[in-house]
Amino acid sequence: MRQPNKEDENERSFFVQGSSENPYMVIFVKRSDDNLSAYCSCPAGENGTYCKHRFNILDGNTENIVSDNLHDVETIQKWYSNSDIKIARDKVIELNREVQKMKRVLAKAKKEVSKAMLD
Repeated sequence: MRQPNKEDENERSFFVQGSSENPYMVIFVKRSDDNLSAYCSCPAGENGTYCKHRFNILDGNTENIVSDNLHDVETIQKWYSNSDIKIARDKVIELNREVQKMKRVLAKAKKEVSKAMLD
């Protein structure tokens, strides 16, 4: 397994304990002031889908990090705060709020239909 990179000031790597026996490697690369890339060796990360290991670090959660560089999480959060990932993720969060609201509206409408059937 690749070791965390301690040489490149624009890259931070972490070992994160997931469901596998061996820790996953999560890598963040600051490509520019507003462009951040994030990779994870877990199955979801390898397939290019949502990976909780990357988002946990972006959120400042150090709970499952098993490498000795917990202090680098603050750096990642600074990079993230102005990044393209944050902009895209904020949009997902807002859309998810709207979906949850519509689910509540739909549930209420279904109850009204059920009640109307019994009246």
